[in-house]
Amino acid sequence: MSGISEARQSQSIDHVAAGLVACLPALNRYVERGVAGQLPYPKPPERQLALLRYVAEHDGATVHKAARALLMKPNNVSALVTRLTEAGLLERHQDNTDKRVAHLRVTAKARQRIGEAEDVAARQLASALLTLTDGDLDALGSALGALEALTRRLRDRAA
Repeated sequence: MSGISEARQSQSIDHVAAGLVACLPALNRYVERGVAGQLPYPKPPERQLALLRYVAEHDGATVHKAARALLMKPNNVSALVTRLTEAGLLERHQDNTDKRVAHLRVTAKARQRIGEAEDVAARQLASALLTLTDGDLDALGSALGALEALTRRLRDRAA
């Protein structure tokens, strides 16, 4: 690869990275704000929702596994588990062989709330997507696979 091509590729990567850094948090904030305004109950903080989503996808996960996956400290996850258990959204089940270990499960109430929040977010995004041009919509559709791959790479690096 020539020096000019490498420089162009670097500028392109830097441009895309800067754009994603600016755009993704703002996109997430607007969606979260919209979700909070449409739920009939107070929306749990993002860290609580992240833990609930993780446990819903990894039934029986331990605090340490969840902390590792969510890039959080185990004591912070333990505090979240306590709050979510008190709210009736998580259940702790003691391990049969090691009584110090608890396996986590989301409750039916939590599954319902996660589903409601995701439905509201999907409707909000769908409404906004309807206002885009066909070209923009096609570009976003084409980018989904790349964004999923980027997410996996970042997750793997963090692990």
